[in-house]
Amino acid sequence: MAVKRAGRKNYTQMTLQRLRDEGCSVDKVEKYNAFAGPFGRREDAFGFIDILALRPGVGIVAIQSTGPSGHSEHRKKILANEFAPQWLECGGRIELWSWRKLAVKPGSKALRWQPRIEEITAEMFARGPDEESIEGDA
Repeated sequence: MAVKRAGRKNYTQMTLQRLRDEGCSVDKVEKYNAFAGPFGRREDAFGFIDILALRPGVGIVAIQSTGPSGHSEHRKKILANEFAPQWLECGGRIELWSWRKLAVKPGSKALRWQPRIEEITAEMFARGPDEESIEGDA
């Protein structure tokens, strides 16, 4: 399902909308800390979670959402995080969603926002944060 990025929706808002459309219960857990630094900054839950999703038949999913150029950097951030393996050990799942514009049909000029969804698994922590994933787009 394609998502239109109407107006000024950000990647987190697009992810929330897509998950709601799929029937998930979701909540944004990233917060803004106005006292961090001179201009404030956004802080993720456990240092890597933007969104929590309750996905029927799957379980509880921690989601990091980013734009088209941030996928690799966010994967490294998750794999370097001390709490991410513990999240998986406790039965949670981790997904990295990076949004990019793709043609609606091959050769078409019409573009729609589509997420690239990568599941972060326990095996990826054994390989290390610098090794590229061998999984393709979901």
